[in-house]
Amino acid sequence: MRGWTRGNVIMINRLHGMTLAALLVLATLAQAQTFTTLYSFTGGADGNLPEAGVIQDAAGNLYGTTWWGGYQHDYPFGYGVVYEVNSSGTETVLHTFCTPSQCYVGNYDGMWPITAVVRDKAGNFYGTTNGGVDYGTVFKIDPKGNETVLYNFYRGSGSAGCLPAQGLITDNSGNLFGTTSECGSTGYPGSGTIFKMDSAGTLTVLHTFVGSDGAYPYYGHLAMDRNGVLYGVTAMGGAYNAGVLYKLTKDGRFAVLHSFGGTSDGCYPWGTVAMDKTGNLHGTTHSCGSHGYGTIWKVSTKRKETILHNFAGYPSDGCYPFASVAQDSKGALYGVTSGCGANNWGALYELSASGKLTLLHSFSGTDGEYPYGEVLLTAKGKLFGTTTSGGAYGYGTVWSYVP
Repeated sequence: MRGWTRGNVIMINRLHGMTLAALLVLATLAQAQTFTTLYSFTGGADGNLPEAGVIQDAAGNLYGTTWWGGYQHDYPFGYGVVYEVNSSGTETVLHTFCTPSQCYVGNYDGMWPITAVVRDKAGNFYGTTNGGVDYGTVFKIDPKGNETVLYNFYRGSGSAGCLPAQGLITDNSGNLFGTTSECGSTGYPGSGTIFKMDSAGTLTVLHTFVGSDGAYPYYGHLAMDRNGVLYGVTAMGGAYNAGVLYKLTKDGRFAVLHSFGGTSDGCYPWGTVAMDKTGNLHGTTHSCGSHGYGTIWKVSTKRKETILHNFAGYPSDGCYPFASVAQDSKGALYGVTSGCGANNWGALYELSASGKLTLLHSFSGTDGEYPYGEVLLTAKGKLFGTTTSGGAYGYGTVWSYVP
C-alpha cells in the first residue's frame, strides 16, 4: 500500500460501494422483470387449448377455461373445463363439461368454452360455451363446484342468438350481459345479439346486429361504464365489412362509433374495449394497418380515431392480435399478439403513453405459443395470461410476468 493515502483508500472503498450498489440495483431489476410459466396443460383431464385469459381472486388464485380437454367421449379432444391455478402453480379442475352421465344420454351441460369466466361477490362463476344441447349455453358454477345451465341458445325463428363467442360481465344488481355471434332474428350471417340476463335467469335481447352495424362479436367481453353504457367491437360488418366499435345505452340506443376501413386504421377488431379515465376507448385490430399485421387504436369521446401503433411483425414486433389491451394508471397499454415476436410464436408487449412499443417477452414454445386471451393487469402491475399451445406438453400454459 506504499504511496497510498488514507484518502485514496476511502475513495476506493466509496467506488467499490457504488459499484456494489449499482450491481445490486441491476440484479434487482433483472429479478423484477420475470416471466414465469405457472402451469402447463397436459391435454387430458386438466384441459387443452386455453383460448381465454384469466381472472384473479383476492387470494391470488387464477381462474379460466379451456376449449378442449376434460372428458373425451365421442369427441377425441374433449369438451373443455373450468380450472383454477393457485399461487403455487397447482391446477384444480372446477368443472368438466359433458361428463359420461351427460354425454351418453345427450344431456349436454355445455361444450367448448372459448371465453373467460366472471365471478360475483358470493364466489359464483358465470360463463358461456360455444356449444351444448343446441348452439351454446350460459352457465353458473357455485363455490362447491355445482354447475347449472342458465340458458340454452338455439337456432331458429325468434332466436335470442346462438354460438356465444364472448364472455359475460355483471352489474351491481347481478345482471349478466353478453353477446352471441350468430342466429339473430335478421338472418344476416354474423347477425348475433347483445343480451341481458337478470338474476332470475330471464334473458332479454337488447340489440340484434344487421351487418351494417356490425357482425360476429368475438373474444373478450363487453365493457360497461359507470352509467351502464355498454361498449364493444365486432370482427366484421360496418361500412367496410371490416368491423365496428359500438355503444349501447341503458335505454336501448345503439350507435356505431367507428367503422374500421382496412389499411389506414386496421381491420377485424377482437376482444374487450378498454376505457381510460377521460372516456377514450382503446383496442386492437387483428389485421390490416400499414404493415398488414394489425394495429392498436384509440377512439376519442368525439369519435376521432388515432392509430397508436402499427404492428410490424417478426422479429422485433408482434402480429395478428386476437386480444385487446389493458391500461395502467400511467396510460401504458399491455397486450399479446398471437404471432411474430423474436421466435414467431407470439409476444407480450407494452405500449407507453408516449407511443413507444416494447416487447416484454417473446414466447419460445417451451414457455407457450400463440397467446389469444387477454392479459390480466393487477393493481400491483403484475401481468397474467395464457397461451393456446406450447409449454411442457404442447397444450397451452398459464403464465405471469412481473415488469
